[in-house]
Amino acid sequence: MKKILLIGSGGREHAIAKAIKKSPQPNKLLCFAGNANPAIQELCATYHMGDLQNVKAIIDFAAAHHSCTHDAPDKIDFAIIGPEFLLASSIVDLLKQLNIPTVGPTQRLAQIETSKGFARDLLQNHAASFLPRYKRFTTINGVKNFLQLLGDDFVIKADGLMSGKGVKVSQEHLFGHNDAINYCNELLTKNYSLVIEEKFIGQEFSLLSFSDGKHLVHMPLVQDHKRAFVGDSGPNTGGMGSYSDVNHALPFLNEHDVAQAQLLNQITVDALAQKYGELYQGILYGGFMLTKDGVKLIEYNARFGDPEAINILALLQSDFIAICSAIVCGKLDQIKVAFTPQATVCKYLVPIGYPDHPQKNKPFDVTALANQDELYYAAVDAIDSKLYTTDSRTIAVLGIADNIIAAEKMAETVAQKITGSLFHRTDIGSAGLINKKIAQINQLCSKNYSLL
Repeated sequence: MKKILLIGSGGREHAIAKAIKKSPQPNKLLCFAGNANPAIQELCATYHMGDLQNVKAIIDFAAAHHSCTHDAPDKIDFAIIGPEFLLASSIVDLLKQLNIPTVGPTQRLAQIETSKGFARDLLQNHAASFLPRYKRFTTINGVKNFLQLLGDDFVIKADGLMSGKGVKVSQEHLFGHNDAINYCNELLTKNYSLVIEEKFIGQEFSLLSFSDGKHLVHMPLVQDHKRAFVGDSGPNTGGMGSYSDVNHALPFLNEHDVAQAQLLNQITVDALAQKYGELYQGILYGGFMLTKDGVKLIEYNARFGDPEAINILALLQSDFIAICSAIVCGKLDQIKVAFTPQATVCKYLVPIGYPDHPQKNKPFDVTALANQDELYYAAVDAIDSKLYTTDSRTIAVLGIADNIIAAEKMAETVAQKITGSLFHRTDIGSAGLINKKIAQINQLCSKNYSLL
């Protein structure tokens, strides 16, 4: 009987819990949760609600359930960390002190996500061709001169975790250098350092890889949609939805593009091991952009993406528990990992007003759905058998089919049956939106990819 500790209680963690329970290996799932997520609770032997920001409380919970005595061993076989802010803490290091192997990098290695500047500096000596021109700032001094060097195409990033909302792009969020300088001052006032870099033009995509610190197993590629509203408009969010294709690439990528992204993920794991002498054991999530000059790195994350985990883990054919065990034992090269050759479309339903002013504590209803397997509960509270919104994304729906268009129709049909003070992007996975992306790459990169 495998005993597994899951930390977190959002849509990503629901996808992880589902993957664990699909395993042929008998298992006992424990969850330290931040909200009353009824779907995850249903899958757990023990579901404990507490403050996810309280690392000591999580470690105390883990220690209480991890017995290594010879006469009555009841140890946790491994833990999985969901939220990125926990990886920024010392939680993995502390779990390892308890002899609990963890799917997630140590605090030092997690800097690949927690510090945009660290990631840029690390790869400057290993893969500079994948990087933009960039500069790090801790004061406003020099910002104006560097912006003048970049001209009209620039990106400003808070050098820390801001739940996908700390990046602002010229001509989308910032209109001119005065806007840029004001945003820099805003970040500096909040005690963030920042990175300013050149703006890439192209299409973004995500490549997630399982890593045992030496060997990588790559997952299907996904395209996420950060902007809140139809047509990729509005403010950045934690992610409004995502899709993947049958061939596990994307309609605007070729084999060389995919290979380049895979190569950089391997270079990054190797560079971290070289710098710190530690193995990166967990999920490495590369955010890339295909440009006229090839594949470029946007950023790294140190965990499963949300919503990308929903697309990917729903396609996983192999035993997820075996994969996690191989990660923490350094034996990822000894197992086979397979994914179903189908397309997926995920759409998030979020509270009215999200992301800036989400309406909290509003009821919503999913009882019109006879089959709820397509649902992934996220920032949900269950009170007296009723479901309520919180201040973040509420619930995701997933369509899986033999092509993207059919998967989108399935996801949209499910989404339309959920009622309450929620909205979602109806265009994610649609032919109209994806064809715009394909057409841009055809023109930008002199390609001739077929439209959907």
